[in-house]
Amino acid sequence: MTTPPPATELSAAEARRIALRAQGFLGTPDRRAGVGGVLRHLGAVQLDTISVLARSHELIPYARLGAVGRTTVENAYWKSTPGARPHAFEYWSHAACILPIEEWPHFAFRRRAYRDRPHWNHTLPTGTYEQVIEQLRTEGPLTATELGGAKRTSEWWDWSGTKVAVERALMYGEVVCVERRGWKRVYDLAERAVPADLLHDELDDTECLRRLVGLAGRSLGVGTRADIADYHRLRGEQVDAVIAGSGLVPVTVEGWGKPAWADPAALETPPRGRHRTTLLSPFDSLVWERARTERIFGFTHRLEAYVPKPKRIHGYFAMPVLAGGRLVGRVDPAREGRTLVARQITLDGPKAVPAVAQALIEAASWVDCTDVRVERVDAPELRVPLTRELARALA
Repeated sequence: MTTPPPATELSAAEARRIALRAQGFLGTPDRRAGVGGVLRHLGAVQLDTISVLARSHELIPYARLGAVGRTTVENAYWKSTPGARPHAFEYWSHAACILPIEEWPHFAFRRRAYRDRPHWNHTLPTGTYEQVIEQLRTEGPLTATELGGAKRTSEWWDWSGTKVAVERALMYGEVVCVERRGWKRVYDLAERAVPADLLHDELDDTECLRRLVGLAGRSLGVGTRADIADYHRLRGEQVDAVIAGSGLVPVTVEGWGKPAWADPAALETPPRGRHRTTLLSPFDSLVWERARTERIFGFTHRLEAYVPKPKRIHGYFAMPVLAGGRLVGRVDPAREGRTLVARQITLDGPKAVPAVAQALIEAASWVDCTDVRVERVDAPELRVPLTRELARALA
């Protein structure tokens, strides 16, 4: 029996820098690869309906690349011309996510699971599923509305039978979304939309999981079993079964208290370079897992959009502020015409003032705002320094 090599030991600071570089926040951004490169690098970009400054899938590349055009973002995710090879597809990963089209074969394990063990909260009228498939086959790509209706009433949860059917077909892999019109999914038959070289479910569960565990480890740089499992919402035992063959290597991280694994390429070169200063979407993969965010950054964050207003602490869509490789505050933004409104700001001390001001100014410029207004600063003594810094930058 061969004894495995001892795990590499990393300091907490080394692990943090490795994670930042892996997520695209340390070093020179690859602007030539652009938004598509960000998607392939991260492996998954989470979708969400909330739009304050912009929707979360737009905020993800902005945070890494800067003021990339929003049309550029949309075109990089969803095919923009008929007959073009799609760049990505939407499926259930960490949550509802945009995924590189090349990963279609590796989600075969999840499609099989949905087909074998479906759990539905909606009833499906007899024949509706077959009717939807036939309509797509004869009429081409359609939205839920074009298929016959997304909802029975105005309530968000009250799906029509057609919507239930097409979403079920999406989960099974018979239907795919590789395009959006506005914010509406466009559904198409997978056999027509997914490139022929990728359209198969030939990989067994072990091959699929080994690939996704390896991808998660490389996207994280370094992570615990729970971190790696959470990235594509795998079970811990699924990670355990394949991690030895995933290409990741065992490491120990100061203060983590649990075994971890790292991308060996991330260990070869010490992470160096310029840190990005930016507002982060709460759904950004750098911070979407609360326990990991607390462990790496000592920063507790919770999305409060679904918390009753009187119980909110930091605001409806509080966005963490990244600067110098650390999370130094929060901003709850809004827009009024061409003014970016910071409804509530939390600062991690006076040293955070310049970084938060910079992040606000850059975000305002990106969304075509010409002014920034601060409504509330949790540390009142920092309000004057912050507004002074903003005024200087805007002058």
